[in-house]
Amino acid sequence: MKKEFTAKTVEEAKALAAEDFGVEQEKITFTVIEEPKKGLFLTKGEAKVEAEYEETKEEAAAAYIITVLNKMGFADAKVETQLVENGAVLEISAEGFEELLGKKGELLDSLQYLASLVSNKINRDYFRITTDCNGFRARRKEQLEELARKISATVKKTGRTSALEPMNPYERRIIHAAVSEIEGVTSRSTGEDPYRKVIISSTEKRHNDRRGGGYGKGRGGRRNDRRQRAHFDITTSFEKDYKKPKPEDNMTSAGLYSKIEF
Repeated sequence: MKKEFTAKTVEEAKALAAEDFGVEQEKITFTVIEEPKKGLFLTKGEAKVEAEYEETKEEAAAAYIITVLNKMGFADAKVETQLVENGAVLEISAEGFEELLGKKGELLDSLQYLASLVSNKINRDYFRITTDCNGFRARRKEQLEELARKISATVKKTGRTSALEPMNPYERRIIHAAVSEIEGVTSRSTGEDPYRKVIISSTEKRHNDRRGGGYGKGRGGRRNDRRQRAHFDITTSFEKDYKKPKPEDNMTSAGLYSKIEF
């Protein structure tokens, strides 16, 4: 980004550029185009400088989030940036913001997705953006790991496959990582987003009880067969509700995030 600034002195022109870009002068490259001419008693003309500033990916993401939050009514919104490997963590703070995060942090996820799009428009090198607020991500990670342990314990005890409610990729990775450390169970993802979910199942073989006519034979066998089929019905109430026909189902040309304005 290049702009020209004019002022009485070169120093004042540089200060105007720093204020306009919202960064320190040290981050801006200046080229002096014209300087005031000093006469015997007075100075004639004005100073003109060309200022060039290339916004970094993390700065673009942080600026976008602040703009969005300001429009949402959070006038005191702040974003602290911490660079990590292949990306940055953006810590968001604003009066009343934490109360809007939701149990699963849906607002953080939305801001993270949109800020990532803005950040990665700068060049083709992928840069991972993670948004957080007052340690929410760490607390959510602990909750998911505990959930994975509880479900795995139940699966090992009963031998029955269990399906979790749909989660985003970040949360599914946490579940898979936790399950991978537990013997006797395994996990996989199934379905399409936003209904994609984790399935946890036992890796231990269990012997069927063939009393009462045997499996698949006679009345008892048919009842056992029905129970076994019902046992593998892993459709959650969440998915059933969201798969009900809705008016927007006919809008085949629109994706989940098809219209995003920056």
